[in-house]
Amino acid sequence: MKVNIEIECEPAEARAFLGLPNVEPLNDHLVAEMKRRMDENMALMQPEELLKNWTSFGLQAQDQFRRLMEMAATSTKP
Repeated sequence: MKVNIEIECEPAEARAFLGLPNVEPLNDHLVAEMKRRMDENMALMQPEELLKNWTSFGLQAQDQFRRLMEMAATSTKP
């Protein structure tokens, strides 16, 4: 036997029926906080700033790798 039940209701009605908490205020707060943080960090998303960060990281990584190889070469010598 197969039984299909279709219920038409809004999400808020389904939450209330199932006894689930209303998380809309929390969601609104989190979305507002994310928007605020994005607005504050918008300057970091500019292409010039991205390239500046990427190139400085690249140079630092190359220098660290070179120092690592120099230390490895000097520590293996008898």
